[in-house]
Amino acid sequence: MKPGSAPPLAVIIGPTASGKSSLAVRLALRLAGLGLPAEIVNADSMALYRGMDIGTAKPSAREQAMVPHHLVDVLDIRESSTVANFQVLARRTIEVLRARGVAPILVGGSSLYTRAVIDDFRFPGTDPAVRKRWEAQLDRLGAEALHEVLAERDPAAAAKILPGNARRVVRALEVLDLTGHFEVGLPEPRYLLADVHQFGLELDRVTMDRRIDERVHAMFDAGLVEEVRTLVRQGLRQGVTASRALGYRQVLAMLDGALSEEQAIAKTIEQTRRFSRRQLSWFRRDPRIRWLPALAPGLEEHIAELLVHDKASE
Repeated sequence: MKPGSAPPLAVIIGPTASGKSSLAVRLALRLAGLGLPAEIVNADSMALYRGMDIGTAKPSAREQAMVPHHLVDVLDIRESSTVANFQVLARRTIEVLRARGVAPILVGGSSLYTRAVIDDFRFPGTDPAVRKRWEAQLDRLGAEALHEVLAERDPAAAAKILPGNARRVVRALEVLDLTGHFEVGLPEPRYLLADVHQFGLELDRVTMDRRIDERVHAMFDAGLVEEVRTLVRQGLRQGVTASRALGYRQVLAMLDGALSEEQAIAKTIEQTRRFSRRQLSWFRRDPRIRWLPALAPGLEEHIAELLVHDKASE
């Protein structure tokens, strides 16, 4: 890196259970060994919440001790989280790190969350009263019925939002009320931040499904149900965002008697697979991402060399 220039920003994305978090730690340590200090910025919307540890596969205490992690455990489970708020927090964090000469490594999250940080990405305004009204309708009607309301008002938008994606349905109805239209697709990719390098972790579908299956079973074995019980006592059911997270939503249904534990596990696996495939389809539309085999040995060394080489050649 040339003297006086800002450190590069690495973005690591990939499907659930592809090893993003552990790779980020290894990459940060490798960069430090090359004389470029690095720290990790979380882009998983649910890892923002305190207490949601097992179900989000949050970086372990050991990993967080090895490399500083930012935007982990910053929200109470009763707080609502929006991608617009996350955009402000993440950009501010990245700016502070770069000013200190530290290379940020943005890890995880959906295409919406990562692109909101790195791209020229602007959001329609929000109105708490309008959103609260639609959230009340969601509680009264349920996600699928509210999706039908959206379909009546904007069939094109409804066709691109899954009925079970309650947050997106509520947001679409809020924006429709405020602006009269709602754009579902992402804007054309155009970096707002400088010196961004995106790396995607590739897994074949069979391996991805197997690793998701193993991860979900491991979460339940590690005490996900008890974690949810604890969070319920802390107000999880009042958390509009946190209570609808994958795994947590299914365990809540189990605690309500709507599902057995076996059914909760099966539904979590099924919906996690569906989520991963949908997210990958969005990521595949971004030609700027360098795709690398997730299970290749020495992957952190390869990425570190690319970052250092690209920076040196500027």
